[in-house]
Formats: sequence, structure tokens, C-alpha cells
Amino acid sequence: MSVQVIIGAQWGDEGKGKIVDMLGDQVAYVVRYQGGANAGHTIKFDGQTYVLHLIPSGIFHPGTMCVIANGVVIDPATLLEEIEAVRSKGAKPEQQLRVSGSAHLILPYHKQIDHAREKARGASAIGTTGRGIGPAYVHKTARTGLRMMDLLDAGNLETKLRHLLVEINAELKHLYGLPELRVESLMTDLLKQGEQLRPYICDTSDLLHTALEQKKTILLEGAQGALLDIDHGTYPFVTSSSPTSGGACTGTGLPPNSITTVTGISKAYCTRVGNGPFPSELHGPEGDKLRQFGREFGATTGRPRRCGWLDLVALNYAIKINGITELAITKMDVLNQFEQIKVCTAYRLNGELTTVFPKSPEELEKVEPMYSVFNGWKQELSDVRNREKLPEQALRFLNFIETETGVPVKLVSVGPDRSETIIVD
Repeated sequence: MSVQVIIGAQWGDEGKGKIVDMLGDQVAYVVRYQGGANAGHTIKFDGQTYVLHLIPSGIFHPGTMCVIANGVVIDPATLLEEIEAVRSKGAKPEQQLRVSGSAHLILPYHKQIDHAREKARGASAIGTTGRGIGPAYVHKTARTGLRMMDLLDAGNLETKLRHLLVEINAELKHLYGLPELRVESLMTDLLKQGEQLRPYICDTSDLLHTALEQKKTILLEGAQGALLDIDHGTYPFVTSSSPTSGGACTGTGLPPNSITTVTGISKAYCTRVGNGPFPSELHGPEGDKLRQFGREFGATTGRPRRCGWLDLVALNYAIKINGITELAITKMDVLNQFEQIKVCTAYRLNGELTTVFPKSPEELEKVEPMYSVFNGWKQELSDVRNREKLPEQALRFLNFIETETGVPVKLVSVGPDRSETIIVD
């Protein structure tokens, strides 16, 4: 038995989808444990590119069961669209997909509130995707949310919805000047969606514990990244859930002592979407070059990502709070064209050097990154499948990461395709 957690070790968009997809045929279960359809996991194989938002990245491996666990918030309409999309590509979701009855719902009013709040914040906007994720988690924490299991009980659903809409409609009308919602129209859509989703809904915690008892291999897949964690990220410029390894336990019902490996996914550089501090961000031609060669545009929103050099202060912080035991370095090939490559190893804050990641966003905005500089390798890496076959400069880069973090690099992605990966024994 093994339980492996895949963690985004930066601000998200690290290439988790590719790594999970690549490992998917080696495990019995791939489990998504938090976030919503604001995540976009891109995978590529056999010349085709697929973008998944809710369904785990193992869905294209016929022998793998995919689970959307209790920590995820689900827009039922979006999930149904995605089920149809993967079915059209050859997957068999009826056999391969299960959804937690305890997962909370994203409803139309969550999206309306999300957009309205972002607009009201003006220059202080967080930069959400507008998918309703934050408001859905607010209602979950306030104990007023609806769950997937509620879709299967019409009477209970209507009673809860009528009670909820008193408060929701008051907020929509009086705070944001938006039209009120009617129970009847919501019920029609939700009951239809519930019947379509009924075959997938189950007690996924029990399912996973049975898998543990049967010594099955389980891969837990997070969305976003550790630096966007609601507790440990660059608050308030964070997501609304816990992408960290601790969130993997609460988001699935699996105990901490069941986890055997924590794999941190980090790009060979850094990106960030939305607002918030980003110490190693590049604003000139080098940042544009990273964005161009890395195709750094959001899989969900299409927004251009902010780009910068690899930040080891931030990465070491992510390693500590997650207990990361191994690293996967992605998008090494994006650096092929650079004469020089920089890596941030410390910050200068108030005239002093520090390797401690500041918790205050105001302090983090003030830091000056200190860099080590490497010569680029200036050659293609996409055909390399053995670490020792990498150019000397690329090896020096990876060795430096291992030395500075104390964590071994077990995977290196040298291209977007599933096959373009170096696995280190």
C-alpha cells in the first residue's frame, strides 16, 4: 500500500496535471481533494491536449478509479459538461469516476456574489476566477452550504434552498443591486443535475478506506499551490481551501499516517496568476520571454501569468509546511533559450539578509531577491530520458536545487507530452 500526495509547491500552475497523468497508470485511485473548477490541469499525450477542471488527471487510464472527494466544491453543471468531454475522448466515467456526497455545491448565486465582490473591491481585488469557489467555501464554513447528497432528496433540497434564499436574495438585491433568484427555477435545474449525477455519488471516504485495507495504491491530487493555501499562503491573496498536505487528509478523510510520499511539483522558474506579492517577478523582456516560451496563460481563464525566476526561499517554505519528501521539476525545457538563468536564494529585507519567507504580504512586497546566476544550456532537452544525459549546465542547476533544499529531485519534465519526462531511480 502507498498513498502519495502531489503538492503544488509554488503559486499553482506547476504542471501537476502532467505528473498525475503520467503516474496514473501506476495507481489504483487518483483523488482530487480540494478546490473547484478554478483549477485547470493540462495533460498532453498522443499529440492531443486535454484540460481538466474537476475530474482527476488519471481519467484517461482505463484501470484507474478517479475520485472527487469531500474537500472539493462542485458546480454540478460544470461537472456534467466535463463528464461528457472526457467520455467523448474515450474515457469511461460511469466506471471510473466517483464523487463524494459530502462535497459542497457551487450554485449560481455563488458566482454572482463572487463577481460582485471582486468588482466592489476595485483596486484591492484578489484576482479570483469568478467561478464561485470562495463564496461556496464561505457557506460551507458558515454551515449553510448545500452538498452533493442534497441533490438526491427533492424535499430536503427545496426546504434548505427556500431557507437559504432569504439571506442570499437580500445580499444580491440590497448589497449588489442584482435580481433575486427563484426557488422554482433553481430546483428544476438542480433536480435534473442530481439525477444525472446519481450514479457517481457515494461515500468516498469509505471507498478510500476500503482501498487502504485492500493495500491499493492511492494518489492524492491537489489544485493550486502551497503558497495559495488559506492558512499558510500569501493571505489574503490566496485560494479558499488548503492545497497543502494537511488539506489532503481533511479533504479525503484519510489519516495522516496513511501518507507515504509527498511529492512537491515546482517549475524550473516561477509563475503567479492574479494579484499578490511575487518577489522574483520579472517585468521586462526576460519575463515576456518566459511567458512566451512557457505558454504561460491560465488553463481556466486564459489570463497571462506573471513570470519570474525560481525562488528557493519560497520553495523551502513550501517543503517545510508540507513535509515534501521528493521534488518534480517541470518545464526545464522552457529555459533552453536563456543565456543566463537566475535562482533566488535569499531576500534582503530592511537591510538584512534572510531565508525566512515573510508571512506578511506587506513585508513580502518589500523584499529584494538575492540571486545565484547559472549559465544556460542552450540546447533541446525534449529527447533526454536519463538525468545523467542532461547538459552539464542543466545538471548543475538541478544539483543546486537539491543541495539548497535538501530534497531529491525524482522527476524532471523536459516537454509537455506525457513521454517527455526523466524519472530518476
